[in-house]
Amino acid sequence: MATSDDARTDDLEQLDGLVIPPFSRRGFVMTSLMTGLTLATTRVEAQAIRTDETGIVAGEVRIPVGDGPMPAYRAMPQGAGPFPIVLVVEEIFGVHDYIKDICRRLAKAGYTAVAPELFARQGDVSKMTDVQEIVREVVSKTPDAQVMADLDATAAWAAAEAKGDAGKLGITGWCRGGRTVWLYAAHSTSLKAGVAWYGNFGGTRTGIQPRTAADVIPEIRAPILGLYGGADTGIPVADVEKAREAAKAAGKEVEIVVFPDAPHGFHADYRPSYRKGPAEDGWGRMLAWFRNHGVA
Repeated sequence: MATSDDARTDDLEQLDGLVIPPFSRRGFVMTSLMTGLTLATTRVEAQAIRTDETGIVAGEVRIPVGDGPMPAYRAMPQGAGPFPIVLVVEEIFGVHDYIKDICRRLAKAGYTAVAPELFARQGDVSKMTDVQEIVREVVSKTPDAQVMADLDATAAWAAAEAKGDAGKLGITGWCRGGRTVWLYAAHSTSLKAGVAWYGNFGGTRTGIQPRTAADVIPEIRAPILGLYGGADTGIPVADVEKAREAAKAAGKEVEIVVFPDAPHGFHADYRPSYRKGPAEDGWGRMLAWFRNHGVA
């Protein structure tokens, strides 16, 4: 006889992968995605871009991984597909409304876009208001190997359950997610192209995060576009130029664009750091990069 949990599972599976939160499983601290924008940074909500769902299918999903279902957000065009896949990697603030909107924007551009909640096991960032607490208690405790495996699982799920084309796989990420783009490009044998938005090249090496983005540049397997701000106080332009030279020396297809007056987070339209010109320019460059490298 089916239990109430079984019945709920059956109901959810009939909703085209959509999840009505909350759902719960052991092993995950965050069992559903946060609502609204992060509490952990200054917000200018009136300027935040909000993309509608006309012509697309969007909502929360769950992705099977080894220790249970991982919450994620999926947006894809209406229609039969298959559609090229873009993995969307969050900032340190979780899959909040900004990241969800990015998925919807990509769906409007013809992609199956999926943003997995990569910090779901380590902590509930939706309740944290201190950036340093998030870094200390969540980000620094999330193993890179776990992130790579979760992204692999997300790509496989997108191909099987979200009308995605496994042969046209891209990735993009912001801030910490930008770092992840570089790491995933060195990890995945299926990735066609990546776009890293102001991902840090340095950082502390630890047992669970043993390599920096700069460390893996000689090993990347896919073309990478890096979008950086010349006024970013956290990522020195000198580090960006070193990365450019390292990629050139290793014979890797890497293009790095530095927007001279843009600060860190210049694409984050919900924050004071947003700069409309560089954000829109970078977005156009990203879509062109994907088109030109087999993710279209």
